[in-house]
Amino acid sequence: MENTVANNIVFETHNYSGNRLKKHLKRIFFIEKLYNTTGIIMLIIVSIIIGAGSAFFGIVFGIALIAAVVAFPLLYSLFVYPKFGIIILMVMSYMLFVLSQFGIDGPVGTLMDGLQVLLTFGTLAKIKADKNWKIFKNPISMVVLLWLVYNLVELVNPIGSKMAWLYTVRPVAVVTLSYFIFMCNIKSVEYIRLIFKIWLVLTIIGAAYAFKQEYIGFNQHELEYLNTPGVADLLFIDGHWRKFSIFSDPVAFSYNMVMPSIFCICMFLLPLKPWKKIVLALLIPFFLDAMLFSGTRGANVLLPAALFLFAILKYNKKVLLFVCCAAMLLVVAIFIPTSNPTLYRFQTAFKPGKDASYNVRKINQKRIQPYILSHPMGGGLGSTGVWGQRFTPGSYLASFPPDSGYIRVAVEEGWIGLLIFCIYMFVIIRSGIKNYFLIEDPELKTYCLAVTLIVFAYNLANFPQEALVQYPSNILFYLWVAMINITLRLDKQLKQERSKILQLSV
Repeated sequence: MENTVANNIVFETHNYSGNRLKKHLKRIFFIEKLYNTTGIIMLIIVSIIIGAGSAFFGIVFGIALIAAVVAFPLLYSLFVYPKFGIIILMVMSYMLFVLSQFGIDGPVGTLMDGLQVLLTFGTLAKIKADKNWKIFKNPISMVVLLWLVYNLVELVNPIGSKMAWLYTVRPVAVVTLSYFIFMCNIKSVEYIRLIFKIWLVLTIIGAAYAFKQEYIGFNQHELEYLNTPGVADLLFIDGHWRKFSIFSDPVAFSYNMVMPSIFCICMFLLPLKPWKKIVLALLIPFFLDAMLFSGTRGANVLLPAALFLFAILKYNKKVLLFVCCAAMLLVVAIFIPTSNPTLYRFQTAFKPGKDASYNVRKINQKRIQPYILSHPMGGGLGSTGVWGQRFTPGSYLASFPPDSGYIRVAVEEGWIGLLIFCIYMFVIIRSGIKNYFLIEDPELKTYCLAVTLIVFAYNLANFPQEALVQYPSNILFYLWVAMINITLRLDKQLKQERSKILQLSV
């Protein structure tokens, strides 16, 4: 009994002391805001640390200190507020290659991986706390997991390099997991609107910078890059430099001009204010004109293909008239005589037989077919390209140029991997079309149509080029895939809310 009383007294004393400490700290930091003796002492200590650090370590200490001050609140915000993290991820995916313009040549790719891993952990913690496992119970989530698992299984490929697999699977796995980040954290129409607005602003910046490169010229850092051995062979065509804007290469730049053009066309289905429709109408030729500066033939066929599917899914007289007019303009642009190298390169995209580079790719693809058929799991992740030349130099695949997302999958992951990848794409596009017809809300229905057409265009783009490996396309692809499910989920929520309102009114 005496021990119990003594323990209670100790506990109450401790609790009282804790409350006093909290009140004391609250008064010092929040009420007086360090305008007191404690604040002066802390200021003196911090000043001494900064002065001594700068004296001994120079500017490096100052940069490290600023980075630490910014990093901790930023990391906390990314983990606790994933919506903020998604916006940062989008912006960083566009600005990744701009950082090198300011002399920041560090491991920025690793920084993006770390950002996505942090968001993934935050998302998993949220899923576990809410016990919301429903995001995995749909066809798209199933095939995304299947594709991720198969890439992990490639580790046991007996003829593949383990080190090449390690370097290749890291970005593949991390980027694939971003699908679940988007699925879990995008929960409102307002947030979807914000994402689309930020995306359009970033795209406008990219297009404007391409005009700068075309009519004003490259900056010093870009000129140094263009003078790198081998770069001119790829980017200097018919006396004209291919433009890449703020992106990694002309291919990534061109595809990121086509996709927002498709989105802008779809937005005309909504009852928008006249000034918004005028802005959208001006953005479409702005993006497409910038796209031509890239000199990427594969990008030219994407918009007509997307419009063809658009006409099928949204069949009515207005859409049919619009598509017919667009088709007539396309025919004129393809067959009109021209001496303009940019327009001529555009025309050759629709005449592949006259394109020397396309014929070379056909020969390479024919040559590699026996290898694909005889290797069900392929040569292993990273067996071609840069990692192949680094980890398996002199091998048959190390010098093979895939020049196609589908061919790379077939070569590195075999015909089994190619089959899984085709099923993966089919399920995503099929789900997009199905969800489009299921959704009733006009705005969400239009968003679903737009992202489905964009995913369809990416799928086509992945055949002539590797469309899904570079930032920001890899991040945006999984964002749009997630949107296919998110729009249907939000539409169901809206139906439930309307049903409840009707029940209450009755």
